[in-house]
Amino acid sequence: MNIRLAATALLALGVGVAHAQQTAKPEDTEVWEPVPKVVTPGKISGEAPNDAIVLFDGKNLDQWVSTDNHSAAASWPVSGGMFTVKKDAGNIETKRSFTNYQLHLEWRVPANITGTGQARGNSGLFLASLGKGDLGYELQMLDSYNNKTYVNGMAGSIYKQRVPLANPARKPGDWQSYDVLWMAPTFKADGSVQTPARVTV
Repeated sequence: MNIRLAATALLALGVGVAHAQQTAKPEDTEVWEPVPKVVTPGKISGEAPNDAIVLFDGKNLDQWVSTDNHSAAASWPVSGGMFTVKKDAGNIETKRSFTNYQLHLEWRVPANITGTGQARGNSGLFLASLGKGDLGYELQMLDSYNNKTYVNGMAGSIYKQRVPLANPARKPGDWQSYDVLWMAPTFKADGSVQTPARVTV
């Protein structure tokens, strides 16, 4: 999976190879209906605004670290102005921490992708990384172009929490984009939730 991104005020983002957040029986949390309507996506635009914090400049992952070891550099390969998921290297996240943010993300699934369902380019963006593993709110990145899977695990879903309103997926090999507005949860002095997290994709 190839990824390009730029943002305006970001949270410690974790981009990762999404290993489905497991429960005793994963299928107990899969939603298959209703299936979101397929829509034609708009064109992807280019440059970041002048006040953006650019997390990936097309040259290196200097703004990123390994989620498992914050003293280790992110080791995903960078080539041709994009970086590619390296499954055996684990997840990566931004060096900087952010609370509320807007994010523009461009990504694509390889044209020669194989497999079905969750095995077709499964990755994701952790909107609020909770550290090691795959914990947190995950915006799913997956080939959802003519690829049947549970709808709360398709591209654009908040993995196993929210079904997307539509399926604007492009075919494998074509660039896709997300524009994300994230509002972090707030907590009372006793640790209970004061306002829940909110996200618009």
